[in-house]
Amino acid sequence: MTMHARVLLLRGVNVGGKHRLPMQALTEILQGLGLQDIHTIIQSGNAVFHSEHTGLLDHLADRIERAIDRTHGFRPRALILEADTWKSAVKSNPFPQAESQPKTLHLYFLAEAPSQPAMQEIEQIRASEEQYVLSGRVFYLCAPKGIGRSKLAARVDRLLGVPTTARNWRTVKKIDAVLRVVDA
Repeated sequence: MTMHARVLLLRGVNVGGKHRLPMQALTEILQGLGLQDIHTIIQSGNAVFHSEHTGLLDHLADRIERAIDRTHGFRPRALILEADTWKSAVKSNPFPQAESQPKTLHLYFLAEAPSQPAMQEIEQIRASEEQYVLSGRVFYLCAPKGIGRSKLAARVDRLLGVPTTARNWRTVKKIDAVLRVVDA
């Protein structure tokens, strides 16, 4: 069977001392589900792996969520992306000028494309210096004064109407580098 490279993003893992999940434990969970060539990236629930899984990635994500809940007592949102989907999101960054300040650029990966995003409200609450682009299942946000001060960043999920998980550009590039080695 053909192996496929995938990217796993867990939401809310190891943030602020809550929902602790050591990356070794995550690796063991993923191995237990039959995933191979697993590489974790930083301590916030990012992994790249190979899988024979050919069904819906949502089904595999659900299995990962349930396994974490069984072993660690919490169920983080898991989002799995195909290698090509990830690479396209990185390549399509509409804010290359922000790449030199990677903490100001965030990519929000969406569980699904939003059917009725509140674009008018997004425009109303964004700070004047903030820029954003919604492209399919990725919401790009450039917040030059920092993501922690952004009213828009704090409300993206609600305004888009779908679950998201965000990564800053530095983390995106780290994941991308690992994926390119694994997917070679």
